[in-house]
Amino acid sequence: MAPPARPLGPLGLFTVLLGAALPLIDFFIVNVALPTLGRDLAASESVLELVVAGYGVAYAVLLVLGGRLGDLFGRRRLFLGGMAAFGLTSLACGLAPDAWSLVVARVAQGASAAAMVPQVLATIQSSTEGPRRARAMSLYGATAGLSMVAGQILGGVLVAADLAGTGWRSVFLVNVPVVVVGLVLAVRTVPETRSPHPEPVDGPGTVLLAAALLALLAPLTEGRAAGWPLWTWLSLAAFPLVAAAFYVVERRADRLGRTPLVPPSLFALTTLRRGLTIMAPLAVGFSGFMFVVAVALQSGAGLGPVPAGLALAPMAVAFFGASLAGPRLVARFGSRVVTAGAVLQGVGVLLILLTVRADWPDVGFLELLPGTAVAGAGQAFQLPVVMRLVMSEVPPARAGVGSGMMVTTQQASLALGVATLGTLFLSLVPGSGMRDALVTTLAVQVAGVVVTGLLSLRLPRRIG
Repeated sequence: MAPPARPLGPLGLFTVLLGAALPLIDFFIVNVALPTLGRDLAASESVLELVVAGYGVAYAVLLVLGGRLGDLFGRRRLFLGGMAAFGLTSLACGLAPDAWSLVVARVAQGASAAAMVPQVLATIQSSTEGPRRARAMSLYGATAGLSMVAGQILGGVLVAADLAGTGWRSVFLVNVPVVVVGLVLAVRTVPETRSPHPEPVDGPGTVLLAAALLALLAPLTEGRAAGWPLWTWLSLAAFPLVAAAFYVVERRADRLGRTPLVPPSLFALTTLRRGLTIMAPLAVGFSGFMFVVAVALQSGAGLGPVPAGLALAPMAVAFFGASLAGPRLVARFGSRVVTAGAVLQGVGVLLILLTVRADWPDVGFLELLPGTAVAGAGQAFQLPVVMRLVMSEVPPARAGVGSGMMVTTQQASLALGVATLGTLFLSLVPGSGMRDALVTTLAVQVAGVVVTGLLSLRLPRRIG
């Protein structure tokens, strides 16, 4: 039996949260840098989409495997290795001589993130308990949401600042010193934890899960730019078949007492099952919104990278403020905080929609402020609470598997949001114009928020 882990102290918690923040920031930081990046590297639209999608797909495909390897070899060891690799691949992205080199480096960067991130939740789950675990989980959720907004703002600032003539390259190079600091802190402050009964890697399950995610995400992210060739339709048709095969293989392994990559028995946990069901539409709507707004503000409203990024600053500020109040509200009202957050988010997105419809293209920070602030507060009452709920009943011995499942759902949904809402928006622009395309996309997101709110009514009232 593995010895009990030493407690995770405040500095150790800061360090693992830093590791969780970096990959999410990098998913969104490139949104406002894409126009500059495309011009500098003479990259086509399809290649630019690969810069985003290559990272997101590699990250999503390998996350569950990363969680299993942490359980097997030690979570601190995987966290350190993943963070070091993330720094090196960020350097490769920043020094890429051409577009295809950047795509390859981004895929490697996503794989590095998949080794690092599952260890964060697993370490929290294994080295904290009681109120300290609840606070740490709330801070994790707040960090995740804030990182998504902050990444887009930071991207605009860095591109415009053109530090030492680096231009768009700085959005990747900025990771290197942060990673160095993170590694120094991690060596000193992050305890080593692992499953007391390490489980071997499930080869067939790993291959089938990767194939299923690729079959779904690859055609959706590349289809529109490539003109929807035959392979995209064949891939989408194969997705349900591969997903079904994955489920059959995993269920059979579970029944035979083996160690499947995603144990179907974990879905018996009501909090995990229902939490993941909400996580998917929540992340789809959020990433799609961030991508579409970044494109619309720069290409349609004529804003530069900094104004386009800062237009979302009220969302980040409101998210941070509301997330601080979240734990107290959850202690009093339980999961109904998630429902209230969905209502607030829906009102916020609706305000943005009405502003765009009335004032386009004269929209910016002040015009969008009411909607972005309300939507940010609504997000803060949902994301941290749902993340805490998903992990609340997962046994510490399976913390790596549970965290891998949750982050995979989140990351795959983030990639899916860019693919679906982004494709909808870009497909509507030629015929409807930028304003109407944006209004329609925002209306679809409001409908998604309604779905999230209705699903939240089925959550267990009390949250551990």
